[in-house]
Amino acid sequence: MSPDPSTHRRGRVVVVGSANVDLVVDVPRHPGGGETILGGDLRRSPGGKGANQAVAAARAGGADTTFVGALGRDESGELLLASLDGAGVRTDLVGRTAAPTGTALITVSPDGENAIVVAPGANAHVRIGPEQAERIGAADVVLTQLEIPLDVVLAAGAARRPGAVLALNAAPSRDLPDAMWAAFDLLIVNEHEARDLAGEAADAAGAGAPVDPTSPADPAAPTDPVDAAEHLAATLLARVPAVVVTLGGAGCLVAQRGSAPVRLAAPRVDAVDTTGAGDTFCGVLAAALAGGSTLVDAARTASFAGALAVTRPGAQDAVPTADEVATFAHPEQQP
Repeated sequence: MSPDPSTHRRGRVVVVGSANVDLVVDVPRHPGGGETILGGDLRRSPGGKGANQAVAAARAGGADTTFVGALGRDESGELLLASLDGAGVRTDLVGRTAAPTGTALITVSPDGENAIVVAPGANAHVRIGPEQAERIGAADVVLTQLEIPLDVVLAAGAARRPGAVLALNAAPSRDLPDAMWAAFDLLIVNEHEARDLAGEAADAAGAGAPVDPTSPADPAAPTDPVDAAEHLAATLLARVPAVVVTLGGAGCLVAQRGSAPVRLAAPRVDAVDTTGAGDTFCGVLAAALAGGSTLVDAARTASFAGALAVTRPGAQDAVPTADEVATFAHPEQQP
């Protein structure tokens, strides 16, 4: 059983990442190449992987959370600042630029699955200056993603203090330089990102690093999603000390060097929109680690938060509160 997040100390989290305004349309199905389909009404809401994760760390995880990112000097930037501030995220280190605020174009099918295209805009201008580095250096957990320039991700890692956890949500999937692999304590990926990065790790292992002997591309590789995740995680552990693979409705897998992998089932819910579920998971995981949880317990708490998020539309709007997560995770403890 995972601990009630409300009983944790209030750890410090810095999220370095992207912020986007989400333009969302419900569709009967996702269109194919060259195809036009009619959708529902357009919804405009705050999003972006970094901002979503910061909201989740603060609202659902209860951590003292700072967001380091960049916004345009436009209406979309004001929308995002209001959402972050409303969730209790510290935004004093958010930069403002002449570039437009990042925008995500999202279609959502009836089963809650989404397809997303991002125009980065101001996210290309995120910077780690002296003030940002000082705040990062005071954090228990630093969480970042790949919707911002790689040099910023590396600068965030260089600024963290010894003993702090540096976590990478490797999304969207892209090739990582060796320096980045060496910097991170924890990798958080979905099954698609895990597959992409396991191929990269296997290529590096061919030059001399240890690796799981069965290639992820091998026809004999396991087809069950959790078995496949174990297989991929074993390859990734050759390059990073700990890996969490999220598997949607199949739950998640926690793998750490020197320990047997742990499978965690996903709580059963009726999905409405999966847009912010992974980000909610990442933010709450970071907050729980900052509060002193083990990685397995943190992932368990994050699974409950992510499950609640898919029952509501939107990204930041769908993030539950810490009390809601505790009630969902521990109904037997409620009056």
